Amino acid sequence: MAEKRDYYEVLGLKKGASEEEIKRAFRKMAMKYHPDRNPGNKEAEEKFKELNEAYSILSDPDKKDKYDRFGFAGVDPNAGFGGGGGGFSGFGGLEDIFDMFGGMFGGGFGGATSQQRRNAPMKGRDLQKAMKISFEEAAFGVKKTIKMAKYVTCDHCTGSGAEPGTSKKTCPVCNGTGQVSSVHRTPFGQFQSVTPCGECGGTGEVIETPCSECGGSGRVKKTVTISVDIPAGVDNDSVISIRGQGEPGLNGGPAGDLYIVLSVEPHKLFKRNGNDLYIEMPITFAQAALGDDITVPTLEEKVSYKIPAGTQPGTTFRLKGKGITAARSGRAGDLYVKVNIEIPTKLSGKQKKAIEEMNKALGMECYQKKKSFADTVKDIFK
Repeated sequence: MAEKRDYYEVLGLKKGASEEEIKRAFRKMAMKYHPDRNPGNKEAEEKFKELNEAYSILSDPDKKDKYDRFGFAGVDPNAGFGGGGGGFSGFGGLEDIFDMFGGMFGGGFGGATSQQRRNAPMKGRDLQKAMKISFEEAAFGVKKTIKMAKYVTCDHCTGSGAEPGTSKKTCPVCNGTGQVSSVHRTPFGQFQSVTPCGECGGTGEVIETPCSECGGSGRVKKTVTISVDIPAGVDNDSVISIRGQGEPGLNGGPAGDLYIVLSVEPHKLFKRNGNDLYIEMPITFAQAALGDDITVPTLEEKVSYKIPAGTQPGTTFRLKGKGITAARSGRAGDLYVKVNIEIPTKLSGKQKKAIEEMNKALGMECYQKKKSFADTVKDIFK
C-alpha cells in the first residue's frame, strides 16, 4: 500500500497556506483529475480521491489545526470519503467546484441547483491575529483582551441587507432561478450554456431598498474587544482558536473562527526547550572546590541546591519538575542548571599573595585533569 502523502504536498502547497490558497489549489487540481475528464483512468481517479481527502481536512479549520499540530494522528484519514465509503459522495464544503463541474459536464452532484447552493448557509471567513506575550504568561497562562477591526453582522438590518420594514424581492432577470441561459452558434452546431445571473449574483433575489447602515451587504466593519484565554504551557507559534469570532456567515450560516498566533518574548535568565528550562549560574572557585548550598532561581521561587565538592566548570545539574507544566498532559518539565566558575579579575596584593600560597599548598596532585594532560604531553615529546 502506498505511503500516504502530506496533505499540503498533495495540493502543491506549503504548510501555513491560507484558506483562499487552499481553495484555489484544490479547484485547479480537481479540474485536472476529475473522473469525467479522465474516463477509465484509475490513476486520475486515485489522485482525485487523494485531493478530496486533503481538501476535506485543510478546508476545515478545526481539522487543519489538529493536522498542523499532530499530523495524520490528529485527524481521521477517511474524513473525505463519507466515513470510508467508496465513490465521490460526501464532498461537503465544495460549492465553488460544484459550479465549475456542473457547467462543464452537464449535471452537478446530488442534483442541487446553482441557486440552491448559493442560497445555502455558508460559514463566515476565518480570521488570524498575532499576539505577543511574556515568558511568564506563556508558562502560567493568562487572560488577555484584544481589539481588532472586523466585519460584524449589521445591527440595523440584522444581516438581511434590506432596510427594516422591507424585504428581498424575486430577481426580475432570472425569475428567481439564479441562472440565465444563452445559445451560442458554432461550426459544430448550437450550444446552450447556463451562467449565474449577473443581476442577483445567482441568489435569485434582489434588494430593492438596501439597508442605510450597511448598504445591503448585511455587515459592517467595526472595532470589537475580544477576550482571549491563554492556557499554561504555550510556546512560540502556538495557536489559540476562538469559535465564532471570525466574520459573519452567509445565508444564516455560522460565523468564522478567530485564530490567535502567539509570539513569546525571551526571558532574561531562562532558555526554553519544549517544557524544559535552562539557566547558567556563576559560582566561585571555593564553591566549586569545597561544595556549597547555592540558591537557584526558578520561574516560581528560589530553591536551595547542594553542589558537591570538586564540581567542574560547565557541569549541569537537573532539578526535576522545576520546568514548565505542559498545557495538555499536565506534566512538568525539568530545570537544568549549568555552573560556570568565575575567575576573579580585580585583586589586591594581599589577595594575590593568598592565591599564590594556596596554589603552592595544593600541588599538582590536586589537579587530576592538569596532571593527566601534563603526563600526555611529556609522553609525546620524549
